[in-house]
Amino acid sequence: MRIDNIEFTPHTAHFNAGNAYVLGKLAALSYEKNDATVATTLNAWGLPRSQCIGVRDTQAIVAGNDEVVIVAYRGTEPDNLRDWVTDAQSALTSGPAGRVHGGFMRALLDAWREVRSAVASMQDHGQSLWVTGHSLGAALATLAVARWRLEADKPVHGLYTFGQPRVGDREFEMRFNLDFKSQCFRFVNNNDIVTRVPLRLMGYSHVGAFLYFDSHGNISADRGHWFRFLDGVEGRIADIGRLGPDDAKDHSMEHGYLPNLKKLKTPFR
Repeated sequence: MRIDNIEFTPHTAHFNAGNAYVLGKLAALSYEKNDATVATTLNAWGLPRSQCIGVRDTQAIVAGNDEVVIVAYRGTEPDNLRDWVTDAQSALTSGPAGRVHGGFMRALLDAWREVRSAVASMQDHGQSLWVTGHSLGAALATLAVARWRLEADKPVHGLYTFGQPRVGDREFEMRFNLDFKSQCFRFVNNNDIVTRVPLRLMGYSHVGAFLYFDSHGNISADRGHWFRFLDGVEGRIADIGRLGPDDAKDHSMEHGYLPNLKKLKTPFR
């Protein structure tokens, strides 16, 4: 399977730059509202089997071929995301391996039966399973992997997320990372403020291996780059629903993440 002449490697559990770009393209495609367009695009990409799922406010694409099945959860607009992370839905509730965001968990469960059934129907020859998402979709992707791995002990080859808000508490972080951190890659693009909510002081922590694109599109796994950025953003958290031009671009898949992912190489330092 290739997208824009970049190949996807379906049977690796290690970080792969090509896989990051291809999964980013799937995360971006999940925003397409025309199911026929989605199916046509996926078929052209080498994923002839696909299903678009929508239950209440939760949407996802499940797509596959003879080697791979990919689940891509759709995100939401920044003004809607503000509601998710600031109102009563942000209270922590019981989830897989700890406490998790109540609204995110309910959104996952709304379409869980449909997503799980679609994956099972396409994973009929031992295809590897991959999960991705952007923004709210990234949060749902993380919870989906947590359910598969920590509750069902189901093999998942990789989780790549983009612009992800925090999902669970410290216990969730520790148990998730103990099981799956080496196969979970969480991308943050420069001034993407969505990745800073819900706040740590509310009991939330991030999971996975942290990968940061700076303002020049250079990538680093060194958290020091991110900590220097944090000093300037705390005062802007309250305005998450009113992102400025730079914030909006950095949070965008099409204009922020994908251009940086396309030039990404493996390995990097």
